Amino acid sequence: MRKELLAEKVNVKDAKLFIDGKYIDAISGETFDTLNPATNTKLASVAQGSEEDAKLAIEAAQRAFESGIWSKMSVEERSHILCKMSDLIMEKVDELAYIETLDVGKPIKESRGFDIPRAAHNFRFFAEMAKYMVHEHYDQHHVMSYAKYAPAGVTSLIIPWNLPFMQMTWKASAALASGNTVVIKPASYTPLSAVMLGEIANEAGLPPGVLNIITGPGSTVGTAMTTHSAVRRISFVGESNTGKMIMRNASENLIPVSLELGGKSANIVFEDANLDEAVQGSIEAIYRNQGEICLAGSRLLVQESIYEQFLEKFISAVKKIKVGNPLDEDTDMGALVSKSHLETVDKYVEIGVSEGAKLAYGGKRVEGLTEGNFYEPTVLYDVDNHMRVAQEEIFGPVLVVIPFKTEEDAIRIANDSIYGLAGVVWTNDLRRAQRVVSEIDSGLLWVNCWYIRDLRTPFGGTKASGIGREGGRHSFEFYTEAKTITMKL
Repeated sequence: MRKELLAEKVNVKDAKLFIDGKYIDAISGETFDTLNPATNTKLASVAQGSEEDAKLAIEAAQRAFESGIWSKMSVEERSHILCKMSDLIMEKVDELAYIETLDVGKPIKESRGFDIPRAAHNFRFFAEMAKYMVHEHYDQHHVMSYAKYAPAGVTSLIIPWNLPFMQMTWKASAALASGNTVVIKPASYTPLSAVMLGEIANEAGLPPGVLNIITGPGSTVGTAMTTHSAVRRISFVGESNTGKMIMRNASENLIPVSLELGGKSANIVFEDANLDEAVQGSIEAIYRNQGEICLAGSRLLVQESIYEQFLEKFISAVKKIKVGNPLDEDTDMGALVSKSHLETVDKYVEIGVSEGAKLAYGGKRVEGLTEGNFYEPTVLYDVDNHMRVAQEEIFGPVLVVIPFKTEEDAIRIANDSIYGLAGVVWTNDLRRAQRVVSEIDSGLLWVNCWYIRDLRTPFGGTKASGIGREGGRHSFEFYTEAKTITMKL
């Protein structure tokens, strides 16, 4: 659907809190503005929730959970409602994608072609998987032992701004499929698509109080969601220091946490790799979503024997990336989420050059698009892994290129980071691939591809990249409490 038709059909609404099945104003009546990153103009007014609003949402979720209207509903009934939510997301795919693109600044072809369909798939996947979870059962010497997995209770979900609708549904669908009630806090930069999930829930027949959405500052809303005694699970995606604070808050009530935090992933290209595939895959791994993605292959490690050849091919491909209006179907890279984030990204490029890195391409705002937060795809090369640009998460379209000599060098450099979220290996040597992925300390690794996800597999990082795993049975294990029953026969 062309952007002109989308604009005619989609009305960007002001966002209210969604509590107990209803859209309401914040208790204070206060609001804040969410901006379009492509123009830095106001998109909508958003209710500014407070600690009191968060408590109302948590209490609504607690009442719904204790009533058993959802937690004691049959798995088949829950699955039916969640699948209906999946269907409704796809019915509204154009509207949701349009809102997501306006609020985040990402290309419409990514929102409509991947993010929103993936969100619908999240709901259907966990709804269906819940029906087929296998429970443990053991017989020994006339004694039967078995385990039941009961819903944990009220679940706090705190969502980042880079992939708001997809990340929210990834968490919420698993928590809901497990029988929990949820309170969601979307990021203040990008709240609009998240708030729309409330009307989808109502239309699908989700009971009131089972899903609640609170917009507002992390300092108040987020704190309440991570310290309230009624909360029994916390799942957070975001920056590592915020994750540490959430973990400290959760420790007061011994609330289990799942934290997916920052990353500075190594993308390793060996001399025997298919260079054309590696170039295209590496382009995708750093410039998709404007580089605002935790899984980005932001450190490109290239073997010295092919270093110059690969860099030439890579720069040639980078020059073809179209940065522009996110609503244009042929745009490859849109706007960064905010003016302040653009300034942070630009400052990192300055730091890299001052440290001795060489600027191969980019490194500045896009000419002719100065009203929005548009930044050129940037390549810094001849980088030393100890430079700040190689160690700190920039979270933007800035790639650092590091040469290496041997397989051992590549592994050492890849592991020389406080992060351990993801990694990529490009090689046609199967044995080398197995050796390298076995030695890299990261939670997710790809060989000759990037960002392909089977939702049955565990997702999460090591070191400063987080704690815990979600995905498939790992999500159900986190969002439930295991009970062991032993019976003498």
